[in-house]
Amino acid sequence: MSESSGLILVTGVSGFVGSAVARALAGRGCRVRGLVRASSSPVNLVDFPGELVEGDVRDSDAMESALRGVGTLFHVAADYRLWAPDPEEIVRNNLAGTQSVMRAALKTGVERIVYTSSVATLKPSDAGAVDERAAAAPSEAIGAYKRSKVVAERLVEQMVAREGLPAMIVQPSTPIGPRDVRPTPTGRIIVEAANGRMPAYLDSGLNLVHVDDVARGHLLALEKGAVGQRYILGGQDVMLGDMLAEIAVRMGRRPPRLRLPRAPLMPLAWVNEGLARLSGKRDPFLTLDSLRMARHRMFFSSEKAEQELGYIARPWQEAMGDAIDWFRQAGMIR
Repeated sequence: MSESSGLILVTGVSGFVGSAVARALAGRGCRVRGLVRASSSPVNLVDFPGELVEGDVRDSDAMESALRGVGTLFHVAADYRLWAPDPEEIVRNNLAGTQSVMRAALKTGVERIVYTSSVATLKPSDAGAVDERAAAAPSEAIGAYKRSKVVAERLVEQMVAREGLPAMIVQPSTPIGPRDVRPTPTGRIIVEAANGRMPAYLDSGLNLVHVDDVARGHLLALEKGAVGQRYILGGQDVMLGDMLAEIAVRMGRRPPRLRLPRAPLMPLAWVNEGLARLSGKRDPFLTLDSLRMARHRMFFSSEKAEQELGYIARPWQEAMGDAIDWFRQAGMIR
């Protein structure tokens, strides 16, 4: 790629998508600088293929320092939580981080930016898969995380239109695969199901994609994307029951047969959230927002990225196999 002679900064390289993007760039011969926080997990930083600098995306001085000498920026870092004791903290983190990064990029003269948004900024439709035209307003987003991604994406679009920010936007659907170190909410479902701890499920659906295909889509957006445009980077639409059946087959277990209604689970989700607030421990597995989201099938179309960028995603079953293999190696699956 033409940017291989310049320095590229990737934020969030200790995370799931960020680590995949950094490795994809290094595989193309690019010079990569990765931004990490002091508290970042070291798992995905072992044998990092480039230079590491420490900083917080909300710190404008740290961002300007990290961007010195950088021609291309991939802003991947985000507060990816579907629940927090103070939900507005997620909104503040993602909006402030995006604003700080983009302001620093303008100030330091970055030439090209790929901003990692999410299909969380789109309105789902029970009529079928939606595309980039289904942009949601903040009031239409379910939960703090989705609202945070909407307001951050709108900020980027405004800076493109008003200040000439040279950014294009990619919208990953639901990545799965190796290096899901946290793990993500979907990764937690995979781990729980693989360990035989999901005897029942909700009638919902999602769009699954291999994280390395998402990373390759980021590079394609840089090479062929247009400033100000949004590109969904998805895979295939999958019913949750089919996803759990695939996991069961790979683990030699019987797939769950019991399909649960959402309404009776609302009180349990409320209790789970209350216990999580009191204990201060890990995010609850079942939350009110996750149940509200499950009312819709999160199905999306990547046709625009396929036609304009040449984007292709492998079958979701391959992604699931890689995810299970990695979780097993990491000791999360027995």
